[in-house]
Parts: sequence; C-alpha cells; structure tokens
Amino acid sequence: MKKKDVLLKALKCAFPYTLPILAGFWFLGFAYGYLMNVSGFSFVYPLVMSICIFGGSLEFVAVSMLLSAFAPLQTVIMALMIQARHLFYGISMLDKYRGMGWKKFYLVYAMCDESFSINFTADIPQDVDRGWFYFFVSLLDQSYWVSGALLGALFGDLVHFNTKGLDFIMTAMFVTIFAEQWMKEKRHFSELAGFASGVIALVVFGPQRFMIPAMAGILALLYIFRRLVEKMWETGEDTE
Repeated sequence: MKKKDVLLKALKCAFPYTLPILAGFWFLGFAYGYLMNVSGFSFVYPLVMSICIFGGSLEFVAVSMLLSAFAPLQTVIMALMIQARHLFYGISMLDKYRGMGWKKFYLVYAMCDESFSINFTADIPQDVDRGWFYFFVSLLDQSYWVSGALLGALFGDLVHFNTKGLDFIMTAMFVTIFAEQWMKEKRHFSELAGFASGVIALVVFGPQRFMIPAMAGILALLYIFRRLVEKMWETGEDTE
C-alpha cells in the first residue's frame, strides 16, 4: 500500500473519533481567545500559546498570570500542578507509543486529556497504521483548539457573550467517553477503579487538589491488579 493511502486511511479512521472533541474544543477555544481579546491581548498571543502550551486549563490560568506581577517560580509551580496528571497519561501510553519513530516526539508533546482518552481506548482496525492513527488524533485535536482560540481572538471585538458554564462541555464529553467504555466492557474493573479513586481523592483532598492523588490511586490499582486485568483481556472475559 502506498504511503499516501496509509495516511489517508489513518486520517479517515481517526477523524470520527475526534468529532466530540471538535465541538468541545471550538467552544472552549473560542471562549479562551475571546477572554484573551477582552483582556487586552493581540490575537497573536492566544495563537502562539495554544500552539506552544496546548493545555486548556493552564492557558486560561495563564491569562491572569500575564496580567499579574512577574513571578517565574510561582508560574512554574502552578503549571506543574495543573498539568501534572499528564505524567500518569504518559506512563500509561509507554507501550502504545513504543517504536513510533519521529512521531513519538509529537505524540508526547501533543498529549492532552482528550487525545489520551481516544488513543488509549480506541478500537483501531488491523489494516490501519496505529502510529499514524495516534498522530492524526493528536493533530486534529490540537488543530481544533488552535483554530477555536484564533477565531475567538479575531471576533472578540464583535461577539460579546457570557462564557460562564462553557467549561461543562468538557465534563459532558468525558461522561460520554466513560459511558462508551462502560458499555464496551463486561467487568468494568478499570472504570470502577477510576471512579473509586476519584471519589476517595475528592473526599480526602478536596476539589482543588484531588486530581493527582486520584491518578496515583488509579495507577496503583492497575499495577496491583495488573495480572488479573491482563488475564481478563487475554481470555476475553472483560469484553463482550
């Protein structure tokens, strides 16, 4: 098969998976670009930041950081706390991204919550190149965010609306992904492990600090019971 056909098949396979991300990222990206505009920044700022940072929560927080006094150490600590969950995503994707060549560098750079969810759970057909599938999922997701941020910045002077509540779009999207995974499996060990870790961490550490402990709990449970999970997948007991 020609390389062009390989790329096209991977792109066609990846695109439908990213359609929910398209809706969420365009809305939130537009809100972010709009916020940057009304805060007095040129469209260049949200464009460059969405390309270089590519972290929605951090980019929203970065607006107030840019308007505050210069505090590099505080900025580094804040960025690490907000994006630290990606460390756990990366550990989970070590095997999947192994042997991807130069694409691995972009896959690591462009990993976000949404691309991780798709690339980790997607049922990729055998005739589709996995590396290019992962690549196009990440590229499409980032392009949605960048284009949404740019549109919001460009039309910020013309469009005026209250952006409060728009962040619920991402919550709704993750609920949908969770429901799909729940219906796909029979034993639901991974879903229950994630749910239990999240609830316990939320109760113990509170809504502002529960993310990293929750991810650590999920990782610990999957590591402790990894042989059981692997056995269920090998025997087909965990899937329909």
